[in-house]
Amino acid sequence: MIDGIIVAYLALVGLVFGSFYNVVGLRVPVGESVVTPRSHCTKCDRTLEARELIPVLSFLIQRGSCRTCDTKISFLYPSTELITGFLFAFSFYWFGWTAEMIVALLFVSMLAIIFVSDMRYMLIPDKILLFFAVPLVVVRLFFAPLSVWWDPFAGAAIGFSLLLLIAVVSRGGMGGGDIKLFAVLGLVLGWKLVLLTLFLASTYGAIVGLVAKRMNKVTRGQPIPFGPFIAAGAITAYFFGVDLIQWYTERFMMW
Repeated sequence: MIDGIIVAYLALVGLVFGSFYNVVGLRVPVGESVVTPRSHCTKCDRTLEARELIPVLSFLIQRGSCRTCDTKISFLYPSTELITGFLFAFSFYWFGWTAEMIVALLFVSMLAIIFVSDMRYMLIPDKILLFFAVPLVVVRLFFAPLSVWWDPFAGAAIGFSLLLLIAVVSRGGMGGGDIKLFAVLGLVLGWKLVLLTLFLASTYGAIVGLVAKRMNKVTRGQPIPFGPFIAAGAITAYFFGVDLIQWYTERFMMW
């Protein structure tokens, strides 16, 4: 009963934080303050009222449009709020009141902001990575260490080097933000799961890209932000990676 209340509470907290992460992801890449000006319609510039800032609910009540100019509100906003709310609650469900839950909340928060930023600008700001890298390193090394002490360092080195190699070989096919992001992911995940993250992100990206191409949503050679797929791959690897590796090993490595 108590755990259910905590899960519901963290879901609500995640919705609120998700709303704030939208602001951070949209403003930081273009050098704007996350405090001022107040949230406003990007079309008519009207400052939004409190009732228009309720996560998800306001979007539904207003039918996804500005009350003044009827401009469509991007589905990115409620999507980020819902995903963050779900992952905050799931982090407690998965880890309980442990130090690892702190890692999970920081990790989810960083990836939520990166999701917004890369979707809108195809940019992963260094400020965001640095802001989260410091507390993630501290918590990972001293409060929620991996099973082997050197695993975070190996993960960071492999993640950074592998993405850098891909960028060099593809002659710019991988952005600098993606490279630095994988270094931070490696610190959290360790070397095995950071490799799994790259595999999953590439798989997700390939599937979505093929579907979008078949539906004529993208054209040949049109760039697609890779950050959202990295975020999806990282979340999958973080929560389920050990089980996925064990399943794969038992199913295919026995032959």
